Amino acid sequence: MSEKYNAMFSGVIGQDYDMLNLICPLATKMSHLVGETLKSYADLKTEKLNVVELGGGTGITTLALLNASENTHILSIDNEPVMQNQAKKNLNTWVETGQLSFSENDALTALKNFSDNSVDVIASAYTLHNFLNSYRADVVVEMFRVLKKGGQFINGDRYALDDISQHTRATQAEVAEYFRILIAEKKLDLLQHWIIHLFNDESENHVMRETVALEQLRNAGFTAVNLRNRVAVNALVTATKA
Repeated sequence: MSEKYNAMFSGVIGQDYDMLNLICPLATKMSHLVGETLKSYADLKTEKLNVVELGGGTGITTLALLNASENTHILSIDNEPVMQNQAKKNLNTWVETGQLSFSENDALTALKNFSDNSVDVIASAYTLHNFLNSYRADVVVEMFRVLKKGGQFINGDRYALDDISQHTRATQAEVAEYFRILIAEKKLDLLQHWIIHLFNDESENHVMRETVALEQLRNAGFTAVNLRNRVAVNALVTATKA
């Protein structure tokens, strides 16, 4: 990622982006990759694309999607009001142009409100791994239903390694970086938050294991299911509704 690209994100998102890039640079990299993947898809289309973002948070991935193509309308879905209010403030310029709107529903409820075959792209970063396994399974089914033929799912996320020992070592290295960086920054409250959150990510009823997750997409009907750009526990997954 270029310095100019990072500067643009930092300028719009501000401290949220700077801190995430400091703590977990792979997360910001995945957000950029999600945007770049949307750009590759949008460049092949002439019609305006209907894009749904699951879990917009403070708007870091949303901005990557907005930066990918002007020929889109993006609905950013997040039922966490504190973070979404930050996104609304950060990205108000795109709201005013009509390119961006927001939904305060949870992902499953929001998807159920869409008609069959009505969405071109569903994009996300670091959201699906937070879902309970049963809830995630329902979300995947709904994603397939609402996507148009040829529509694409794009997700940069924590895809747990199938080799549990290898996954544990990668997670331990990740935690060590949290401690190193956040203690130096004297942000012990943020360190506590990330560690508590990581316990949730790694619990058996949440962990999104690679083979299981990809098979779940195929079972829902997706084709061209592909995992790439893996670094440690992070990877980009794409899938198509044929």
